[in-house]
Amino acid sequence: MKITVIGTGYVGLVSGTCLADVGNDVLCLDLDAAKIRTLNEGGIPIYEPGLEAMVRKNEAAGRLRFTTDIEAAVAHGVLQFIAVGTPPDEDGSADLQYVVAAAGNVGRYMDGYKVVVDKSTVPVGTADKVRAAIAEELDGRGAKIDFSVVSNPEFLKEGAAVDDFMKPDRIVVGADDERAIALMRELYAPFQRNHERLILMDVKSAELTKYAANAMLATRISFMNELANLAEKLGADIELVRKGIGSDPRIGFHFLYPGVGYGGSCFPKDVQALIRTAQDAGQELQVLQAVEAANQVQKGVLGHKITARLGKDLDGKTFALWGLAFKPNTDDMREAPSLVLIEELLARGAAIQAYDPVAAHEARRILGENPRIRYAASPMEALDGADALAIVTEWKEFRSPDFAAIKAKLKTPVIFDGRNLYDPATPRKAGLEYFAIGRL
Repeated sequence: MKITVIGTGYVGLVSGTCLADVGNDVLCLDLDAAKIRTLNEGGIPIYEPGLEAMVRKNEAAGRLRFTTDIEAAVAHGVLQFIAVGTPPDEDGSADLQYVVAAAGNVGRYMDGYKVVVDKSTVPVGTADKVRAAIAEELDGRGAKIDFSVVSNPEFLKEGAAVDDFMKPDRIVVGADDERAIALMRELYAPFQRNHERLILMDVKSAELTKYAANAMLATRISFMNELANLAEKLGADIELVRKGIGSDPRIGFHFLYPGVGYGGSCFPKDVQALIRTAQDAGQELQVLQAVEAANQVQKGVLGHKITARLGKDLDGKTFALWGLAFKPNTDDMREAPSLVLIEELLARGAAIQAYDPVAAHEARRILGENPRIRYAASPMEALDGADALAIVTEWKEFRSPDFAAIKAKLKTPVIFDGRNLYDPATPRKAGLEYFAIGRL
């Protein structure tokens, strides 16, 4: 099939590449000329495990191409995937200007039947706006051309996006006409040969499903974080509590790990957007409002542990930071808890020596040049001359460190672990003080 993907961010680039990998002819459009130039010159604008090799393979096979030519992109595919950004507006609602603009471009240049697929995370009612934008352009041209609008939300985890797309646990399609449904079934047939994974529903239900999924996961995270904070006050161990409740099949173990809060491009934005959607409909989502508030508080927990142990005046002290990205296997620092901790440490006069295997370049872009922030080439180098260690991201390479070597390097032998990576007895046996989230 000939497919056009509008937008080459996480969702667009992963989706386009994976669709090409099963034999489709995919043309990816982006108006960012620098990004397209990078892709055409063999680079890749994001870090996602396995993606770069797959891009190169499908480019070499002629199944995947990149362009800034809107007219050519609209002409290419019967299926037009919109995978542009929907950043939060000032009031927390999703900013749909890029989605509507992309739809308008399709209407401006289409010369035959198109299925316009909303792949971006969008609020309920967006399909109506997309349909109206296309119809307005067609009316302006005096053209009568059939088209369909479909909601096909993505469920990709950053750091595992390629695997999630190639081996989906579900494929949600919101559509209201048989022609579009048939094309979507044909498109996704290669991804569900083992068993049927396509869940067909109306468009508005599909739009709400994506927000509901992310909101539920965010709720589990904030709930566990609040339980972890309570466990500390009561003298309980949250890890034992996690095992106790996770063994209940109605609850399960997924997303029950306490830490320093969620971040990234999805959960914070989508929770806020769903809250705003409900408000616009005359309803208050009280649980989600609490989820968001709890998450903002949780991002400051590691800083509070540091000041409780070392004092509020941190002038002259240096902290090693392990991890900058909001989660492992990505360089994404949007809404990252590390940024909150860095801001507090700097405000209290401290210096920072940070290590992250892939996100240092992104940290430099966000934080700019600061003489009190240094980026180390390895976890152990970050410890050189440091007073204490704070762990913010659970990269695999942090899981089994040499605790004796850590103790020897730190001026104050203390670890503040925001991800509960270790059995507390292990670093303590090596002579380190160890502060985690809700652990005894």
